Amino acid sequence: MIIAPVEAIAELFGSEGARDYLGEPVTVAAHLLQAGTLAEAAGAPAPLVAAALLHDVGHLRGADPSVAEPSGRDLMAGTDNRHDARGAAWLAQWFTPAVTEPVRLHVAAKRYLCAVEPSYFGRLSEASVYTLSVQDGPMTEAQASEFGALPYAAEAVAVRRWDDRAKDPAAVTRDFGHFRPLLAGLPRA
Repeated sequence: MIIAPVEAIAELFGSEGARDYLGEPVTVAAHLLQAGTLAEAAGAPAPLVAAALLHDVGHLRGADPSVAEPSGRDLMAGTDNRHDARGAAWLAQWFTPAVTEPVRLHVAAKRYLCAVEPSYFGRLSEASVYTLSVQDGPMTEAQASEFGALPYAAEAVAVRRWDDRAKDPAAVTRDFGHFRPLLAGLPRA
């Protein structure tokens, strides 16, 4: 049976992995909904709202429990689960690079911001500091220069900033149903 993209994503939001906390005061699902809500409130274009909403889908296990995929728990245990690349690759079956590239680059954006903004590291949550150490730490000057020249680097930095702010247990967010029409209306890959 072929499952529609929005339904496949909805299943991930309802999965066991979406209920994980991963060192933050909110679940993965709440974190993603907050990031999408922040992007929408900022007036971001639809593909960037989708990227913010979906940036951590690589942490989530799919609907098929027989498929052994790394999860966010692996990252918190000290193994880089490459959730950025895995999430972007999974989303690429349905979405264009305007959605998938900011997802793929959002971890690199954290490393980049640590390299180019001296005060950025001090604003990271304790869990983000830990995961940064697992994800190769801040970029070198040369790496930061290369990253800054990439297509979608600016969009990835925007997603990263929403990611950093999307950890508030008291935040009021849209639910997943609110984002269904936006996801369904995006151009397909």
